[in-house]
Order: sequence, then structure tokens, then C-alpha cells
Amino acid sequence: MIDWDSLVLAPLETIFGEGQRPEGQVMFYPVGRTAYPIDGVFDSAYREVELVDPLVGVTSTQPVLGVRLSAFVEPPAQDDEVYIPSIAQRYLVIEVRPDSHGWAKLMLSEM
Repeated sequence: MIDWDSLVLAPLETIFGEGQRPEGQVMFYPVGRTAYPIDGVFDSAYREVELVDPLVGVTSTQPVLGVRLSAFVEPPAQDDEVYIPSIAQRYLVIEVRPDSHGWAKLMLSEM
């Protein structure tokens, strides 16, 4: 069995994660619990295509933070918050989209 977290996700985070920037790691603010630092791959303009009509695609952008689920005390959830130090911006988590390998996209909204 492949250990996705140590063989793929950890190296990805080491190369592209916010924690590699001089500003430091992302702060995670779980609802009703104490904040703690995590790392993640931030994209301020994640692009998603929705097919409203088979002939017409609608493209929208929104900020997203890719994270290793192993970094969390409890899984992230809607209404948690994250602070991205590289752009000095705090975001609300509006949706959590986990994959089957231990990674998740935190779909964000500006506060």
C-alpha cells in the first residue's frame, strides 16, 4: 500500500507550502477550539468550471487552501477559519473537499 502522506503529500507541502515562505505558516482557527499552525498550498484564484448547460461552461474563481488532513487535530469543517500570512488575509472555510489520499481542498471565502 502506498503511504501517500509521507511519499507524496509531505514533499509537495515542503516545496509549495506557505510554511516555506518567510512570513511563516498558516494559522488554523477551528470553531470553538484553540488556533494552531498548519501548512498548506494556497491558491488565490482557483478556477473551477461548472457545466450549467452541456454547451456552455461557467468559470468561477475563489481562494483555496490545499492541506494534508494529517495536520489537523480534528478534521477541518465549514465555518473554521484560516489566516494566510503571505498575503495577510483571514478566510472563512465554506467547504471541505477531501480526496481519497489524505489531502483536502479548503474552499475559502474572504471575510
